[in-house]
Amino acid sequence: EAQDTRVYTIEGLSRNGQPDPLQLAFVNHGAIQCGYCTPGALMSAKGLLSRNPHPSREEITDALSGNLCRCTGYQKIIDAVEAAAKG
Repeated sequence: EAQDTRVYTIEGLSRNGQPDPLQLAFVNHGAIQCGYCTPGALMSAKGLLSRNPHPSREEITDALSGNLCRCTGYQKIIDAVEAAAKG
């Protein structure tokens, strides 16, 4: 299914050595703990924001629903995505 498609990873989020604003929002909101779920949550959130730059809280929650996080809970992650969407 990935043949002839572009695959994005967390390493591709930064530009010119600078973190993506979404990555900074995760750091600033304490949405990073053990690092296990962080790549998946970041990429799910980035995908959402690329499709919908101003998602509702419900849309953010839905977009993150496939990611399991036991350290931060989801509140900090959702807050980070909301902050990134607001700029």
